[in-house]
Amino acid sequence: MLAGVTIIEVEALGPAPFAGRMLAELGADVIVIHRKDDGHSPAKSAQSPLDAGKRSISLNLKETADVAIARDLIAAADAVIEGFRPGVMEKLGLGPDVVMRDNPALVFGRMTGWGQSGPLSHVAGHDLNYIALSGALHYAGTPDAIPQTPATVVGDIGGGALYLVAGVLSGLIQAMKTGVGTVVDAAIVDGSAHMMNLVMSLQSIGGVSMQRGQSFLDGPHWSRVYRCADGRYISVQCIEPQFYALFLTVMDLGADDDFARPYDTSQWPKACARLTEMFAQHPQDHWAALFDGTDACVAPVLSPDRAAMHPHVAARGIWENTDGILSAAPAPRFSNYDAPHGQIPHRDGDRDAILAWAAAAKGR
Repeated sequence: MLAGVTIIEVEALGPAPFAGRMLAELGADVIVIHRKDDGHSPAKSAQSPLDAGKRSISLNLKETADVAIARDLIAAADAVIEGFRPGVMEKLGLGPDVVMRDNPALVFGRMTGWGQSGPLSHVAGHDLNYIALSGALHYAGTPDAIPQTPATVVGDIGGGALYLVAGVLSGLIQAMKTGVGTVVDAAIVDGSAHMMNLVMSLQSIGGVSMQRGQSFLDGPHWSRVYRCADGRYISVQCIEPQFYALFLTVMDLGADDDFARPYDTSQWPKACARLTEMFAQHPQDHWAALFDGTDACVAPVLSPDRAAMHPHVAARGIWENTDGILSAAPAPRFSNYDAPHGQIPHRDGDRDAILAWAAAAKGR
């Protein structure tokens, strides 16, 4: 899908490498500038699954000669992505004010937690901090529990990497049409808040409260996770009336007054307690089999390795095991394109080819 597009990724922690992998899966030639191995940090020489499908060159961006190489690479590319705090690329001599003079059509993708501006822009933080401040963590969990979300999914990946990818792709389209590049400010605090617009849309029907446990997605008995007899869990989210009615039928609760008014918040605690007792009577497999193939909107909570064995997940080949590492297949899928399952490069393993490519581009 992105054949002919070259993207330079400056090695960083967090969601930027994930964005680079996704762009590589979409067909872009992603060249990652790895830090040179200093001999002291094993992490700097380790191969990362997030580098799958990329090419690698190692540079020391504190050395003038290597900065010049990086600048040549960026000058020949369509986009660059980085995940440093604001100002770091500028200190290295590779900020957008410099490299976009070399390449006016460049898309400069910047990935941070707090954004390029604002009082916290230079303050340290991590995924959980960003989504806490943005409001995205507020509805995560039941009212009697500490707010928790799947690690890195809502912030680093959802609000960060995917917004960086969307920004870079949008910038590339604009550059192809106009010859003018752009700087993409992808901040996790922005993206995770923006994702909340789906939840906020429920305000129009009274489905959102600023108080935890009083909204459609974090309070009712028909929208939560229950513990089973074997210590595993089952998810229930039968929001619409027809799905809720089917759920009650399967659970033999259709005539029970405790479940007659699903949108009455005063009924939620009692109904939750009843379902908690019921689900605790049988193991997860019992409930999964009972609801399998129904529209009751019930599914087992599975670890990635168990998910890989589920018939639906297996049929779509969602999880795969490569060299002992479990990873998910590329997404989304296309009718006329099969995303490559790229090999993980050795650090600096593509140096000669990358330098030859940059020299050829510079000589054009």
